[in-house]
Amino acid sequence: MSIHRSKKPQRIAGFLFRGCLCFAVIGAVADAQPLLAQAASSADPGLKPILGYISSAWDTLTRSMTDCATLVDPKMSVAPVLYLPKEFAEPAAVQKLAADCKVRVEHLPVEIHRLGEIDTAKIQPHGLLYLENKYVVPGGRFNEMYGWDSYFIVRGLLRAGRVELARGMVDNFFFEIEHYGAMLNANRTYYLTRSQPPFLSSMFVDVYQATQKDGHPEKAWLERAYADLDKDYGMWTRDPHLAGQTGLSRYYDFGDGPPAEAVQDESGFYRKVAQYFFLHPAEAADYVVETKAGTAQSVAGSPYSLQVCDVPLTMARAECEKAKPFKLSADYYKGDRSMRESGFDVSFRFGPFGAATHHYAPVCLNSLLYKTEKDLEQISLWLGHGDEAKKWSKRAEERKKLITHYLWNEEQGLFFDFNFQTKRMSKYQYASTFYPLWAGLATPEQAKAVASNLKIFDRPGGIPMSTQETGTQWDLPYGWGNIEMVAIDGLRRYGDNADADRVSYEFLSTVAENFRRDGNIREKYNVVTRSSEAHVELGYEMNVVGFGWTNAAFLELLHGLPKDMVERLEKEQNQPLPSAK
Repeated sequence: MSIHRSKKPQRIAGFLFRGCLCFAVIGAVADAQPLLAQAASSADPGLKPILGYISSAWDTLTRSMTDCATLVDPKMSVAPVLYLPKEFAEPAAVQKLAADCKVRVEHLPVEIHRLGEIDTAKIQPHGLLYLENKYVVPGGRFNEMYGWDSYFIVRGLLRAGRVELARGMVDNFFFEIEHYGAMLNANRTYYLTRSQPPFLSSMFVDVYQATQKDGHPEKAWLERAYADLDKDYGMWTRDPHLAGQTGLSRYYDFGDGPPAEAVQDESGFYRKVAQYFFLHPAEAADYVVETKAGTAQSVAGSPYSLQVCDVPLTMARAECEKAKPFKLSADYYKGDRSMRESGFDVSFRFGPFGAATHHYAPVCLNSLLYKTEKDLEQISLWLGHGDEAKKWSKRAEERKKLITHYLWNEEQGLFFDFNFQTKRMSKYQYASTFYPLWAGLATPEQAKAVASNLKIFDRPGGIPMSTQETGTQWDLPYGWGNIEMVAIDGLRRYGDNADADRVSYEFLSTVAENFRRDGNIREKYNVVTRSSEAHVELGYEMNVVGFGWTNAAFLELLHGLPKDMVERLEKEQNQPLPSAK
């Protein structure tokens, strides 16, 4: 049996800070430098090289509208174009950028108030969306300001004392909400159909607290934050982002068909998806549709063909059945796009290849919305709006009850996603189970149960995303610095410092060991073999160098370790490297 892609070209025209998470932000600027100086003070190199790499990386990864490197898009083979909001006057800096970089500057064809108001396929060529302030990119193929990446990057910037850069990034997200309709997946035109996990309120609260030295509320900034966060929150709490009748929310991309960046930059991915569904018909559901000659096809995406042939044992010509043409369905592509909004692309958490992402109320998203509600409660109090604060507190309590009802499995002692179409709780063990601890919505009993189940995930190099090895990068055996931070912060919040210290050390040691081997920090690590070698079979296959949130995770996790463990990690760097695995 073989599957062939058609040769015909396809045209794709902070919650209320009362718990121990406060250590992550309050005093971050003041106390970060002594710790790092101590780690770099011995005569042996120790952690000096990796801390130096991280320190210089903040500048290496910084982009602005005065820098030609900002315009490059490694995911697209097009001449760079910079797009301004329709109603926005062209700044002098942009005029200079256009001249210096020989780049075209255009205005978007319409004003955008909400996601889904513009057909991104009609914006040709795709290009960069203007932002007012400097920002830090993840690195490699990710040469723009990303939604959830930026929360972890901002944490790292605050730890490194780069407060103004962190604040500028928060203001960039407010600009996106005001001019592009929402906090975007990233500032490229092809991302105008989706957002990313809503960490923005956490970013704002962290930066606001880091900037409040005199104790006087910065009312204008608080008011802007409240208005923009309320607007962004509204997107997640109305259709089509509602998870059926559960009262919870879901990920949902407003676009249709394969996303442009995936078609150009993830060669062969959808062909592999099609092959998988034909080899696993029980999991195919409605994800494959047969195409018939003479009928109009409403599904965007590449056509494929299925043909069954005898395997010839001689020189005789193989006998074959007639090829059957087909495409992946519109529902599959909606799930694929929504999976990308979740940030977990690609995983089998929401079914094969995330195809059913839009059918789930996910633990991560609803924990983040609870956190947003608690943050808006706090911002209301800072503004002196007591009635508004009560409103947000009530919403948070209501969501907390719904999360326990739909997403908590008492028997297993873990949080799971809920498929609101089948009305069944998922059984897929995933690291998102730590989000309710991070957000502070778990009861002490729930947190204790999750912590006691840490052994399900724990591996020599840290916490992997899942217990299932699927060939995708957001499943076993890969661990990611941002999720290590979420899990470890969650454990610390409920007093489990012993496990938090141990997992922190495992991950820090893995990152440092691989840095000694090749001089780079990567986006993900194989936490089973403690290696930076990635053998991803499905999705983009590289292990990107940079890398914004891993740099941040290294600083944050190092800061959380007891002094004796920091010294042990330092000494470890002066030992011979173990054999590569």
